[in-house]
Amino acid sequence: MNSTATNANGAPAARYRATDLVAFCEALYVKAGMRADIAATSARVLVEGDVLGHSTHGMALLPGYLKALADGTMRAAGEPVVENQRTVAQVWNGQRLSGLWLVERAVNVASIMAKAHGTGTISIKHSHHIACLAAYLEAPARDGLLVIVQSSDPCTASVAPHGGITPIMTPNPIAIGIPTGTDPIMIDISSSITANGPSQRMIKEGRRAPGIWYVDHEGRGSNDPSVAFTEPKGALLPLGGLDAGHKGFGLGLMIESMTGGLAGFGRADPPQGWGASVFVQVIDPEAFGGRAALERQTDHLRAISHASRTQPGVENVRLPGEGGLARKRAHLAHGVALHASIMPGLAEWAQSLSVPVPSAL
Repeated sequence: MNSTATNANGAPAARYRATDLVAFCEALYVKAGMRADIAATSARVLVEGDVLGHSTHGMALLPGYLKALADGTMRAAGEPVVENQRTVAQVWNGQRLSGLWLVERAVNVASIMAKAHGTGTISIKHSHHIACLAAYLEAPARDGLLVIVQSSDPCTASVAPHGGITPIMTPNPIAIGIPTGTDPIMIDISSSITANGPSQRMIKEGRRAPGIWYVDHEGRGSNDPSVAFTEPKGALLPLGGLDAGHKGFGLGLMIESMTGGLAGFGRADPPQGWGASVFVQVIDPEAFGGRAALERQTDHLRAISHASRTQPGVENVRLPGEGGLARKRAHLAHGVALHASIMPGLAEWAQSLSVPVPSAL
C-alpha cells in the first residue's frame, strides 16, 4: 500500500491520527447536542469510512449531519421503537436518529439472534442517513458471521430505471461481509454505476466520469455528472449502463423491496427528508454447513481469484475489501489521508461549536 496518497490536485493529502479524527467528530456531535453514546458510535463509524478509503462517505458527510441536528431533521437523542418482532426478525422505527448508531446497533442485535437461532434480521424505517456501508462489515465477519446491509432513501431519487430518463430511486447500496480464514471479503456496491457523493465531487472539481455513467434529459448517455443535477435533469444510470442496465435496475428494485418494502416506509409514502430505510441481516454459518466449511470455500475462491491470468494493465486480481483493508492498515500506521475538501468543510462548524481542529501529522 502506497503511503504517499495525494488529492485530486496532486498535492500530498494531509494526514491525521484516526483516534484524533474520531475524537474531533465525537466532540462536534456532542456540542451539536447529540447524546454522548450515540455521538461516540456515530463518530467511530463515520471515520471508519475514511480509514477504508471511502472519502465521499466518511467525514465529508458530517457538515450535512450537523446541519440536520441543528434543524431537527436528525434527532439528537432517543431510542428506536420496535414495532414488530418474532424470534429472528424485528422492525424498528428509527425515530430519525443517527443512522450510523442505528445500523451498528442493529448489526449487534441481529448477531445475537444469529448466534442463538442461526440468523437475525432487522428492518429499519425512519433512520437518518447511514454513511459507508463497508464500515459495518469487518467486526462481525471477523467473528465468523456473514452480514448483509442494504439501504435506500425513499425521499429522494437520482437513478433512472433501465431504458428511462426520469430518476425513480437512489443508488441503493448493498454490502456483504463474508468470513474467510484471513481477512474478510467486504463487498460494498451500489445498484447504480456511481453514487451521488462521487458525482457531486466530480462536479466541484471540474472532472468528468471515465465512462458513460449518466443519461441527460434527452436520453443521451453522458460522462458529465452535472446532467443529473442541473435543470432540466437527467439521471444516474443503473449498474450495467445503457447496454446492461436491466441488471442494476433489478438489483435496485430488490433493495427497494427489502428496505422500504419490509420496513413499511418507502416511495409510496410522503417524503420526510434525507434519511434511509435499511435492511440488516446476520447469518451464523454454524447453523448451516459450519464456519470451517464456509471458510474452506471462501479461501479457495480467494486463491483461484489471485491465481487468475490478468488483463493487460492489471497487476493482480483483488477481492472486494482487500484494497480497503490495505488502506486501513496504512492509515492506522501512517495517518488517515483526508480528501482536501473535508477539513475546510468542517472549519466553520468547528469554530461555531468551539471544537479544536486536530493537527495534521
